[in-house]
Amino acid sequence: MTESLSSSFFSDFGLLLYLEELNKEELNKFKSFLKEPMEPGHGLIPWTQVKKAGREDLANLMKKYYPGELAWNVTLKIFGKMNLTDLCKRAKGEINWKARSKGPEDAKAREAQEDQEAVLDDRTEYRIQVKEKFCMPWDKSPLLGKPEHQEVTQENRIFLEQLFDVDVRTGEQPQMVVLQGAAGVGKTTLVRKAMLDWAEGNLYQQRFAYVFYLNGKEINQLEEKSFAQLIAMDWPSTESPIEKIMSEPSSLLFIIDSFDELNFAFEEPEFALCEDWTQEHPVSFLMSSLLRRAMLPESSLLVTMRVTASKRLKPLLKSHYRYVELLGMSEDARKKYIYQFFEDEKLAMKAFSSLKNNEMLFGMCQVPLVCWVVCTCLKQQIEKGGDVTLTCQTTTALFTCYISSLFTLVDGHSPSLPSQAQLSSLCYLAAKGIWTMTHVFYTDDLRRHGLTKSGVSVFMDVNILQKDIENENCYLFAHLHVQEFFAAMFYMLEGNWVAGGYSFQPFEDMKLLLESKNYEDSHLTQMKYFLFGLLNEDRVKELEKTLNCKLSLKIKLKLLQCMEVLGNREYSQSQLEFLELFHCLYETQEEAFISQAMRYFPKVVINICGKSHLFVSSFCIKHCRGLRSVKLSVTVVCEKMVNRSLPAETWDGDRITHCWQDLYSVLHTNERLTELDLCHSNLDKLAMKIFCQELRHPKCKLQKLLLRSVTFPVNGFQGISSSLIHNQNLLHLDLTGSDVGDDGVKSLCETLKHPECKLQKLRLESCNLTVVCCLNISKALIRSQSLIFLNLSTNNLLDDGVILLCEALRHPKCYLQRLSLESCGLTAAGCEDLSLALISNKRLTHLCLADNALGDGGVKLMSDVLQHPGCTLRSLVLRRCHFTSLSSEHLSTCLLHNKSLVHLDLGSNWLQDDGAKLLCDAFRHPSCTLQDVELMGCVLTSACCLDLASVILSNPNLWSLDLGNNDLQDDGVKILCTALRHPDSNIQRLGLAYCGLTSLCCQDLFSTLSSNQKLMKMNLTQNTLGCEGIRKLCQVLRSPKCKLQVLGLCKEAFDVEAQGLLEDLGVSNPHLTIKPDCNDDNEEDGSWWRCF
Repeated sequence: MTESLSSSFFSDFGLLLYLEELNKEELNKFKSFLKEPMEPGHGLIPWTQVKKAGREDLANLMKKYYPGELAWNVTLKIFGKMNLTDLCKRAKGEINWKARSKGPEDAKAREAQEDQEAVLDDRTEYRIQVKEKFCMPWDKSPLLGKPEHQEVTQENRIFLEQLFDVDVRTGEQPQMVVLQGAAGVGKTTLVRKAMLDWAEGNLYQQRFAYVFYLNGKEINQLEEKSFAQLIAMDWPSTESPIEKIMSEPSSLLFIIDSFDELNFAFEEPEFALCEDWTQEHPVSFLMSSLLRRAMLPESSLLVTMRVTASKRLKPLLKSHYRYVELLGMSEDARKKYIYQFFEDEKLAMKAFSSLKNNEMLFGMCQVPLVCWVVCTCLKQQIEKGGDVTLTCQTTTALFTCYISSLFTLVDGHSPSLPSQAQLSSLCYLAAKGIWTMTHVFYTDDLRRHGLTKSGVSVFMDVNILQKDIENENCYLFAHLHVQEFFAAMFYMLEGNWVAGGYSFQPFEDMKLLLESKNYEDSHLTQMKYFLFGLLNEDRVKELEKTLNCKLSLKIKLKLLQCMEVLGNREYSQSQLEFLELFHCLYETQEEAFISQAMRYFPKVVINICGKSHLFVSSFCIKHCRGLRSVKLSVTVVCEKMVNRSLPAETWDGDRITHCWQDLYSVLHTNERLTELDLCHSNLDKLAMKIFCQELRHPKCKLQKLLLRSVTFPVNGFQGISSSLIHNQNLLHLDLTGSDVGDDGVKSLCETLKHPECKLQKLRLESCNLTVVCCLNISKALIRSQSLIFLNLSTNNLLDDGVILLCEALRHPKCYLQRLSLESCGLTAAGCEDLSLALISNKRLTHLCLADNALGDGGVKLMSDVLQHPGCTLRSLVLRRCHFTSLSSEHLSTCLLHNKSLVHLDLGSNWLQDDGAKLLCDAFRHPSCTLQDVELMGCVLTSACCLDLASVILSNPNLWSLDLGNNDLQDDGVKILCTALRHPDSNIQRLGLAYCGLTSLCCQDLFSTLSSNQKLMKMNLTQNTLGCEGIRKLCQVLRSPKCKLQVLGLCKEAFDVEAQGLLEDLGVSNPHLTIKPDCNDDNEEDGSWWRCF
């Protein structure tokens, strides 16, 4: 439309005439649309002017701010959004008439106008079609007991609009958004409302010209189509303007609803994906091409799925995408719903508090349908005089109640009961569906699994099965949890999975189910919980009575056998696995079964992150009797567990107290429990009080207590200190990383001085200690007759603090044997007192001074000590002590005179080849007693390898040599290997990590490992050996001549072929362990100060 045409049109017909046709409500709505930008490059009309303008003033404002044809473009857009189709058609008709009357000189203008009108007509027509399709009720589930609201709330609209906003962290705008959430949480409802809101002109108007909805269930049933045909299925007429639509892909949004329902493998190779939206392909191929951004890569995608499907979707995502989780009803919304459901406030309070005490069940109530199910069950229990607390105790208890209620007498009518065969078929279908993540079943599926029309009717009549609203060929369970419940029953039906009429399926393997992990197979978790819950005899009887069926408890024995296999495995269970196991056992509420199951586990690892973790863990662990080690981490502030937002009469403080008592009772109920690890825990007063009480229990046999990085309550540490007097079995205490401070150490030292305290090993590493505490420690060392190991590493003790400690070391009643002062701010000035103390002390055998700036001066003082005949040190660690090759001469001299030192760590010092050669002169000497030498990171090269090789041949005592992090290269290793192959070599452990080695050295290593029968451990990590080198090594490592037991290698650092060779090696040589970290942290090796 041209300027003159537009002006003529407005003068002849007038925008005012069309505004006059709007009633007051429509006029206000028209105005509200002027708040949004309507034309790119044109500012908004000031709202204050729009708000007070009458029709005539508004028409003038429109012509002023949107001159010429723009005023009518804006008007048409707003009429379209308001669904005023009659006004649109009338206006367009008048425009056409006026344009034709202008004659041929305006042909181009007419053509442009007609194109614009065609697009407007097409889009309007499509919007009308979308509104007709999506304004119909799509959730007719009678279970909800309330109508589904169709309008999109402002909150929903803001949420949907923000899905495609620019990421403030990366500055990128996502083209793909994945909306995930639990089954029934409202994902489909939300995106269907989004479709409706877009069609009504309220959503994505400036972002997407077209929005298309692709439903997973419908797509599953389609065969070959082009993508154009696929989206044209929803087009209102037979001819759709596909080419025009596809010409601007960046303005298109495709909503793929229920990705988890797509039964496609998505295994097409990248190069074979389809880019052409006009070509016909299997629909699975089209969806793969769209999701993997081969087709229409500029378009935007909104994908909904259940959380359990994320493993399938993630490999397909190439471009920048955003994950958004739809959580469902908030806690306030759930509380409001429950209080509305129960008319009596006291009953509502009772129901709400019972649910809050079961975090898992309360979490399920985020889904509206589940919330309704739960409330319905609780109401029925109350009406029958039952105990809602017991009903809410486990998810199985509640769903047993719900399933039973479906078959109870209603208004004098009793629903038909399924036969045993029908129930078996349904349970088999449910189980297979859960394992394969199939939740939509077609008529053929039901028939194939023995469910005839009459059988389906039985389950549909009680809302266990439902027909899909839009596709009568599709059936699904009323909710995922209902399917999971019947899937669990599959394993309980007499003879169903042992000798059923079906061929054996992988999901019939009980061991496979039990070994499944929540973080890998989350789709199996709730079914597994239900299965354990159905081991409860009371629930079995209730279901047998309700359904008139026979369930078997023989599965208990099968599960116990699987437990025994899991418990006897060499690898330790992860935290998640134990929590999952405890959740399973908690569902049973069968104490005898829990005791039987847990007898196979000598060690448990638990991470308590919430109230439910505490409840299930305490319930299970109190029935354990054979535990030897417990690792427990409390990472939630325990005081927050007591829900004070509830009325006082519903507080769960007493239950929390009992849970802590049950949890810590393990200290006296397990006679063989000797180790407890409470690392990374946040303990409040209540938990600490109960723990200390149990620690003092006369039957507590604990010997080792690890409290690393623990947050204690105010004055809470004093309880630990006093427990050391009462518990004389406790020998080891590790407080590394805990904020003990000088005050805490003061109380601890008072305990150490007590004659009843038998503590032998104490770690106070990184405990925020200063010189202030050193006098107390010194006095405690003189008085304690049991303490032999003390680690004070990484504390700011400084020289003054060490001088105070030396007073104790010089005292004849100091029994300390091992002392670590790593990273304590010690310098050469403090070494003088330390050297004097070492001469007079006849008990101290191990000393670690690592990471202190001793320099050459400090090392000289320590060398003088080592020469003294009274020095009894067997191990000296001088790693990272800032000395140079100048110290090598002092050390070399002292080693010729020292008769006690067997371990010397000089790592990470600037020795260089010259320094190493001086040391080798001493190492070679017949009087040298060294057995373990560490020279990592000493700036050595291949130039010193001849000297090192001569040490290997000359020193019969030397069995461990670590040369890691030195630039020895292949030539240096070649020299060392020559010595290692000699029968005089006694080296058992060799460190060559990060030595610049390549595949060229592997032939030398091959020869060495073939002939050397003493070498047991070798570290080759951080070397570029390549696939060829690994192949050569694997060849010798498979040989029975090779005696190597531990090989340091990081498998992930190699290519796929090399990784495969190393994996195969684990099969052919089961005695060989391959691991990236070769540090054993053994008390008898060079890292003794790290051990406990």
